[in-house]
Amino acid sequence: MKRRRPGSSPFTSPRKEKDHVEILSGVFEGKSTGAPITLWIPNLDHQSSSYDEVKEVIRVGHGNYSYLKKYGIFDYRGGGRASARETSVRVAAGAVAKQLLGDIDIQAQVVEVGGETSNFKAILEKVMEEGDSVGAIIECIIKNVPAGLGDPIYEKMEANLAKAMLSINACKGIEFGSGFSASKMRGSEHNDEMEDGEFLSNHHGGILAGISTGEDIVFRLPFKPTSSVKKPMKTLSTGGRSITYSPKLNTRHDPCVALRAPVIVEAMAALVIVDFLLLNNCSKFEKILL
Repeated sequence: MKRRRPGSSPFTSPRKEKDHVEILSGVFEGKSTGAPITLWIPNLDHQSSSYDEVKEVIRVGHGNYSYLKKYGIFDYRGGGRASARETSVRVAAGAVAKQLLGDIDIQAQVVEVGGETSNFKAILEKVMEEGDSVGAIIECIIKNVPAGLGDPIYEKMEANLAKAMLSINACKGIEFGSGFSASKMRGSEHNDEMEDGEFLSNHHGGILAGISTGEDIVFRLPFKPTSSVKKPMKTLSTGGRSITYSPKLNTRHDPCVALRAPVIVEAMAALVIVDFLLLNNCSKFEKILL
Protein backbone atom coordinates (compact mmCIF):
# COMPACT_ATOMS: atom_id res chain seq x y z
CA MET A 1 0.00 0.00 0.00
CA LYS A 2 2.95 2.35 0.65
CA ARG A 3 4.19 1.77 -2.91
CA ARG A 4 0.83 2.80 -4.37
CA ARG A 5 -0.19 5.72 -2.16
CA PRO A 6 0.19 9.33 -3.37
CA GLY A 7 2.28 12.03 -1.74
CA SER A 8 5.42 9.90 -1.40
CA SER A 9 7.38 11.48 -4.26
CA PRO A 10 7.67 14.93 -5.93
CA PHE A 11 6.54 13.18 -9.12
CA THR A 12 3.22 11.92 -7.78
CA SER A 13 0.03 13.60 -6.65
CA PRO A 14 0.61 15.70 -3.48
CA ARG A 15 -2.48 14.16 -1.88
CA LYS A 16 -1.64 12.77 1.56
CA GLU A 17 -3.34 9.41 2.06
CA LYS A 18 -2.15 7.00 4.74
CA ASP A 19 -3.83 4.12 2.91
CA HIS A 20 -4.16 2.32 6.24
CA VAL A 21 -6.09 -0.93 5.80
CA GLU A 22 -8.50 -2.15 8.46
CA ILE A 23 -9.65 -5.78 8.29
CA LEU A 24 -13.32 -5.87 9.28
CA SER A 25 -14.12 -9.56 8.75
CA GLY A 26 -12.83 -12.89 7.51
CA VAL A 27 -9.63 -13.04 9.59
CA PHE A 28 -9.27 -14.27 13.18
CA GLU A 29 -6.03 -14.70 15.11
CA GLY A 30 -3.98 -14.39 11.94
CA LYS A 31 -5.93 -16.95 9.91
CA SER A 32 -8.76 -16.74 7.38
CA THR A 33 -12.06 -18.04 8.71
CA GLY A 34 -13.78 -18.77 5.41
CA ALA A 35 -16.01 -15.71 5.69
CA PRO A 36 -15.52 -12.91 3.14
CA ILE A 37 -12.43 -10.84 3.96
CA THR A 38 -13.57 -7.22 4.19
CA LEU A 39 -10.87 -4.55 3.88
CA TRP A 40 -11.65 -0.92 4.78
CA ILE A 41 -9.43 1.85 3.36
CA PRO A 42 -10.66 5.36 4.28
CA ASN A 43 -10.05 8.16 1.80
CA LEU A 44 -9.07 11.08 4.05
CA ASP A 45 -7.46 13.79 1.90
CA HIS A 46 -10.39 14.54 -0.40
CA GLN A 47 -11.41 18.06 -1.41
CA SER A 48 -14.75 17.86 -3.19
CA SER A 49 -15.02 21.65 -3.36
CA SER A 50 -12.01 21.71 -5.68
CA TYR A 51 -14.23 20.24 -8.39
CA ASP A 52 -16.96 22.91 -8.23
CA GLU A 53 -15.48 24.66 -11.26
CA VAL A 54 -15.94 21.54 -13.43
CA LYS A 55 -19.53 20.90 -12.38
CA GLU A 56 -20.75 21.61 -15.90
CA VAL A 57 -17.56 20.64 -17.78
CA ILE A 58 -16.85 17.36 -19.55
CA ARG A 59 -13.19 16.96 -18.65
CA VAL A 60 -11.07 15.89 -21.62
CA GLY A 61 -9.67 12.36 -21.43
CA HIS A 62 -11.74 11.40 -18.38
CA GLY A 63 -14.74 9.10 -18.11
CA ASN A 64 -17.24 11.97 -17.88
CA TYR A 65 -18.34 11.79 -21.50
CA SER A 66 -18.77 8.01 -21.69
CA TYR A 67 -20.47 7.90 -18.26
CA LEU A 68 -22.85 10.61 -19.38
CA LYS A 69 -23.72 8.70 -22.55
CA LYS A 70 -24.24 5.42 -20.69
CA TYR A 71 -25.93 6.55 -17.47
CA GLY A 72 -27.18 10.06 -18.27
CA ILE A 73 -25.31 11.36 -15.21
CA PHE A 74 -21.83 11.46 -13.71
CA ASP A 75 -20.34 12.58 -10.40
CA TYR A 76 -18.09 15.54 -11.21
CA ARG A 77 -16.31 15.37 -7.80
CA GLY A 78 -13.28 13.47 -9.03
CA GLY A 79 -12.84 10.49 -11.32
CA GLY A 80 -15.15 8.08 -9.49
CA ARG A 81 -14.56 4.53 -10.67
CA ALA A 82 -12.08 5.84 -13.23
CA SER A 83 -9.93 7.34 -10.47
CA ALA A 84 -6.56 5.88 -9.51
CA ARG A 85 -7.98 5.78 -5.98
CA GLU A 86 -10.01 2.73 -7.05
CA THR A 87 -6.80 0.72 -7.38
CA SER A 88 -6.11 0.74 -3.63
CA VAL A 89 -8.54 -2.14 -3.14
CA ARG A 90 -6.77 -4.13 -5.86
CA VAL A 91 -3.44 -3.76 -4.09
CA ALA A 92 -4.95 -4.80 -0.77
CA ALA A 93 -6.60 -7.89 -2.32
CA GLY A 94 -3.41 -8.69 -4.22
CA ALA A 95 -1.50 -8.75 -0.94
CA VAL A 96 -3.80 -11.56 0.18
CA ALA A 97 -3.35 -13.43 -3.10
CA LYS A 98 0.46 -13.17 -2.92
CA GLN A 99 0.41 -15.18 0.30
CA LEU A 100 -0.88 -18.17 -1.69
CA LEU A 101 1.78 -18.07 -4.42
CA GLY A 102 4.58 -19.94 -2.66
CA ASP A 103 7.80 -19.61 -4.71
CA ILE A 104 6.10 -17.74 -7.56
CA ASP A 105 7.63 -14.27 -7.71
CA ILE A 106 6.01 -11.26 -9.42
CA GLN A 107 8.02 -8.11 -10.11
CA ALA A 108 6.88 -5.10 -12.15
CA GLN A 109 8.73 -1.88 -12.89
CA VAL A 110 8.58 1.21 -15.10
CA VAL A 111 10.97 0.67 -18.01
CA GLU A 112 10.11 3.64 -20.21
CA VAL A 113 8.75 7.15 -19.60
CA GLY A 114 7.72 9.42 -22.44
CA GLY A 115 9.51 7.23 -24.97
CA GLU A 116 12.79 7.33 -23.02
CA THR A 117 14.39 4.41 -21.17
CA SER A 118 16.60 6.50 -18.86
CA ASN A 119 16.78 9.87 -17.07
CA PHE A 120 13.12 9.73 -16.04
CA LYS A 121 13.67 12.54 -13.53
CA ALA A 122 14.50 15.08 -16.25
CA ILE A 123 11.47 14.09 -18.34
CA LEU A 124 9.12 14.35 -15.38
CA GLU A 125 10.51 17.72 -14.28
CA LYS A 126 10.02 19.06 -17.81
CA VAL A 127 6.38 17.98 -18.16
CA MET A 128 5.57 19.28 -14.67
CA GLU A 129 7.07 22.65 -15.54
CA GLU A 130 4.96 22.71 -18.71
CA GLY A 131 1.79 21.76 -16.81
CA ASP A 132 1.51 18.59 -18.84
CA SER A 133 1.70 14.83 -18.28
CA VAL A 134 3.46 11.87 -19.86
CA GLY A 135 2.84 8.16 -20.47
CA ALA A 136 5.02 5.18 -19.64
CA ILE A 137 5.58 1.45 -20.13
CA ILE A 138 5.60 -1.07 -17.29
CA GLU A 139 7.21 -4.49 -17.63
CA CYS A 140 6.14 -7.39 -15.44
CA ILE A 141 8.08 -10.65 -14.99
CA ILE A 142 6.53 -13.62 -13.19
CA LYS A 143 9.10 -16.24 -12.18
CA ASN A 144 8.75 -19.86 -11.03
CA VAL A 145 5.32 -20.38 -12.60
CA PRO A 146 4.75 -24.13 -13.01
CA ALA A 147 4.12 -25.41 -16.52
CA GLY A 148 0.56 -26.43 -17.32
CA LEU A 149 -1.48 -23.52 -15.91
CA GLY A 150 -4.17 -22.12 -18.19
CA ASP A 151 -6.65 -23.40 -20.75
CA PRO A 152 -6.51 -23.92 -24.53
CA ILE A 153 -9.55 -21.76 -25.37
CA TYR A 154 -11.84 -19.97 -22.93
CA GLU A 155 -9.47 -19.48 -19.99
CA LYS A 156 -6.21 -18.79 -21.81
CA MET A 157 -3.60 -17.49 -19.41
CA GLU A 158 -2.65 -14.52 -21.58
CA ALA A 159 -6.33 -13.67 -22.14
CA ASN A 160 -7.08 -13.60 -18.41
CA LEU A 161 -3.92 -11.64 -17.65
CA ALA A 162 -4.82 -9.21 -20.43
CA LYS A 163 -8.33 -8.68 -19.07
CA ALA A 164 -6.96 -8.08 -15.57
CA MET A 165 -4.35 -5.59 -16.78
CA LEU A 166 -6.67 -3.71 -19.13
CA SER A 167 -9.11 -3.28 -16.24
CA ILE A 168 -6.50 -1.05 -14.56
CA ASN A 169 -7.26 2.60 -15.16
CA ALA A 170 -4.98 4.21 -17.82
CA CYS A 171 -3.65 0.87 -19.12
CA LYS A 172 -4.11 0.89 -22.91
CA GLY A 173 -2.60 -2.37 -24.12
CA ILE A 174 -0.48 -5.45 -23.45
CA GLU A 175 2.16 -7.53 -25.20
CA PHE A 176 3.69 -10.86 -24.17
CA GLY A 177 7.24 -11.97 -24.87
CA SER A 178 8.48 -10.39 -28.09
CA GLY A 179 4.99 -8.89 -28.49
CA PHE A 180 4.38 -6.57 -31.41
CA SER A 181 7.92 -7.05 -32.69
CA ALA A 182 6.94 -10.66 -33.49
CA SER A 183 5.12 -9.29 -36.53
CA LYS A 184 8.52 -8.39 -38.00
CA MET A 185 10.15 -11.76 -37.31
CA ARG A 186 10.40 -15.01 -39.24
CA GLY A 187 9.00 -18.17 -37.75
CA SER A 188 12.49 -19.62 -37.52
CA GLU A 189 13.49 -16.59 -35.41
CA HIS A 190 10.43 -16.47 -33.19
CA ASN A 191 10.20 -20.19 -32.45
CA ASP A 192 11.86 -20.97 -29.13
CA GLU A 193 14.07 -23.98 -29.73
CA MET A 194 14.55 -26.58 -27.00
CA GLU A 195 17.53 -28.57 -25.85
CA ASP A 196 17.93 -30.96 -22.94
CA GLY A 197 14.37 -30.20 -21.83
CA GLU A 198 14.88 -26.43 -21.72
CA PHE A 199 13.92 -23.52 -23.93
CA LEU A 200 16.85 -21.69 -25.52
CA SER A 201 14.90 -18.42 -25.72
CA ASN A 202 11.61 -16.97 -24.53
CA HIS A 203 9.93 -15.12 -27.40
CA HIS A 204 6.64 -16.73 -26.32
CA GLY A 205 6.80 -14.93 -22.97
CA GLY A 206 6.17 -18.04 -20.89
CA ILE A 207 2.83 -18.96 -22.47
CA LEU A 208 2.07 -21.24 -25.43
CA ALA A 209 -1.47 -22.06 -26.62
CA GLY A 210 -2.91 -20.33 -23.54
CA ILE A 211 -0.94 -22.52 -21.12
CA SER A 212 2.19 -21.70 -19.09
CA THR A 213 5.42 -23.40 -20.20
CA GLY A 214 7.45 -22.97 -17.02
CA GLU A 215 9.48 -20.12 -18.49
CA ASP A 216 9.24 -16.63 -17.02
CA ILE A 217 5.95 -14.98 -17.96
CA VAL A 218 6.91 -11.60 -19.40
CA PHE A 219 4.53 -8.85 -20.49
CA ARG A 220 4.61 -5.09 -21.01
CA LEU A 221 1.86 -2.51 -20.58
CA PRO A 222 1.57 1.01 -22.02
CA PHE A 223 -0.05 3.52 -19.67
CA LYS A 224 -1.51 6.69 -21.14
CA PRO A 225 -0.53 10.15 -19.87
CA THR A 226 -2.57 11.42 -16.94
CA SER A 227 -5.72 13.03 -18.38
CA SER A 228 -5.62 16.00 -16.01
CA VAL A 229 -3.21 18.68 -17.28
CA LYS A 230 -2.86 22.40 -16.58
CA LYS A 231 -3.14 23.45 -20.22
CA PRO A 232 -6.32 24.91 -21.77
CA MET A 233 -8.24 22.18 -23.61
CA LYS A 234 -11.21 22.31 -25.96
CA THR A 235 -14.21 20.34 -24.72
CA LEU A 236 -17.97 20.50 -24.14
CA SER A 237 -20.20 21.67 -21.36
CA THR A 238 -22.67 19.15 -19.94
CA GLY A 239 -25.26 20.95 -22.06
CA GLY A 240 -23.31 20.24 -25.25
CA ARG A 241 -21.84 23.73 -25.75
CA SER A 242 -18.28 24.02 -27.12
CA ILE A 243 -15.95 25.57 -24.52
CA THR A 244 -12.26 25.84 -23.64
CA TYR A 245 -11.51 24.70 -20.11
CA SER A 246 -8.44 26.04 -18.24
CA PRO A 247 -7.79 24.18 -14.95
CA LYS A 248 -6.65 25.91 -11.79
CA LEU A 249 -2.89 25.94 -11.25
CA ASN A 250 -3.13 24.22 -7.85
CA THR A 251 -4.67 20.98 -9.11
CA ARG A 252 -3.28 17.80 -7.49
CA HIS A 253 -2.51 15.26 -10.20
CA ASP A 254 0.27 12.83 -11.08
CA PRO A 255 2.48 13.96 -14.00
CA CYS A 256 2.82 10.25 -14.82
CA VAL A 257 0.19 7.95 -13.36
CA ALA A 258 2.25 4.85 -14.24
CA LEU A 259 4.82 5.63 -11.54
CA ARG A 260 2.46 4.24 -8.89
CA ALA A 261 1.17 1.42 -11.08
CA PRO A 262 3.80 -1.38 -10.81
CA VAL A 263 2.41 -2.60 -7.48
CA ILE A 264 -1.11 -2.57 -8.99
CA VAL A 265 0.11 -4.68 -11.91
CA GLU A 266 1.71 -7.12 -9.48
CA ALA A 267 -1.51 -7.35 -7.46
CA MET A 268 -3.69 -8.09 -10.49
CA ALA A 269 -1.17 -10.66 -11.76
CA ALA A 270 -1.19 -12.37 -8.36
CA LEU A 271 -5.00 -12.62 -8.39
CA VAL A 272 -4.98 -14.18 -11.88
CA ILE A 273 -2.20 -16.67 -11.09
CA VAL A 274 -3.92 -17.75 -7.86
CA ASP A 275 -7.09 -18.43 -9.85
CA PHE A 276 -5.15 -20.65 -12.25
CA LEU A 277 -3.47 -22.53 -9.40
CA LEU A 278 -6.89 -23.30 -7.92
CA LEU A 279 -8.37 -24.27 -11.30
CA ASN A 280 -5.43 -26.59 -11.91
CA ASN A 281 -6.52 -28.73 -8.98
CA CYS A 282 -9.33 -30.14 -11.13
CA SER A 283 -7.52 -30.34 -14.50
CA LYS A 284 -6.44 -33.99 -14.46
CA PHE A 285 -8.82 -36.95 -14.66
CA GLU A 286 -8.70 -39.36 -11.75
CA LYS A 287 -10.31 -42.79 -12.16
CA ILE A 288 -13.19 -43.24 -9.74
CA LEU A 289 -13.66 -46.73 -8.36
CA LEU A 290 -17.33 -47.58 -7.81
